[in-house]
Amino acid sequence: NIVREFGEVGIDDALLANNIKNQVEGEELFEMMNGCICCTVRADLAVVLKKLKKTHESGKPIEAIVIETTGMADPAPVAQTFFVDDEIASFCQLDGIVTLVDAKHIIQHLDEEKPEGAENESVEQVAFADRLILNKCDLVPKEEDLKAVETRLRSINKFAPIVRSTKSEVSPDQVLGIGAFDLKRTLEMDPEFLDTEGEHEHDNTVSSIGINIEGDVDLGLFSGWLEVLLRDKGADLFRIKGVLAVKGVPDKYVYHAVHMIYEGRFTEQWGASEPRTCKLTFIGKNLDHDGLRSGFEDCLANEANYDKLKKSFRFTIGDAVECNTGDGWVRGTVVDLLYREEGMHPSFLAPYQVKLDDGGLIYCPADQDTCVRRAVAVTGRKAL
Repeated sequence: NIVREFGEVGIDDALLANNIKNQVEGEELFEMMNGCICCTVRADLAVVLKKLKKTHESGKPIEAIVIETTGMADPAPVAQTFFVDDEIASFCQLDGIVTLVDAKHIIQHLDEEKPEGAENESVEQVAFADRLILNKCDLVPKEEDLKAVETRLRSINKFAPIVRSTKSEVSPDQVLGIGAFDLKRTLEMDPEFLDTEGEHEHDNTVSSIGINIEGDVDLGLFSGWLEVLLRDKGADLFRIKGVLAVKGVPDKYVYHAVHMIYEGRFTEQWGASEPRTCKLTFIGKNLDHDGLRSGFEDCLANEANYDKLKKSFRFTIGDAVECNTGDGWVRGTVVDLLYREEGMHPSFLAPYQVKLDDGGLIYCPADQDTCVRRAVAVTGRKAL
């Protein structure tokens, strides 16, 4: 497997390496970083393929090579590599180009207006595909909407079969050994396909930022920050992915988001000698690199960040408040800040714990007037 990362911090290698180790003995993973695989790293791809050729000829047969490019790559220059280099062409042939399509978001990316001269990578990836995997069909529940997406895809590429999927679950024979790449058809579509001197231009407003920090994150702080980020900037966030070390949890937290859709889960445990680190990558349009970095640093599990958050609260320990218990407003006193009790999910962090006047203890899930408000002063009035 050859994996291309768009950004300076590798995420997929950490996720795939363990999975490959557990499933296929002797399988190798090559990761290529920094730069577009269809531009600056194309020479590196050739080097990796030639290295695999030597492995194959040394008595360790290779059945297939899977190249996973970034979503920002133009597939044409990648495919060129198998035809313009005689050594590679004598070793392997291009079986097919498989494009994974996000059914929920593809239309907005196909319609996106690019700067003059810049390619729309989404259109290029659909056009050059030998097979289209229409993924995330569960997020488009209406059949007519899915058919509309398929119609749009066929208007760009009428040859590639479309396979529907959810969570990328497809039969291996749908993506491997398909024998679908047709050089003649490709040259008819793009007569300059074999011209290695040709240039193409990417959208310079699209960039990535990678963050790699040792230590733990507070999942409650991170979840709150990410919720606001996706709400306000989700349209420009093409992809977020990462592996986090979460305070108080022995397992790795793996998450990814596409625009405003987010998913995170705990996976295998951190190794005994493995440093607990937080790695994450943002890919999107008009990214505020400094703002994203400082925003994430504010989620780290340290006293400075906890103190900063406490100062933003409306109330502090000792304040008289009224809490909405569901059965009405009940008076009490704030006795703790940033409360989390045993058994709570690590992503939950209550701003207040309150001791009610009747002696009960509750927590307030949010620092909002609908949950907790300042207590109204009680005054006595002498009867006339």
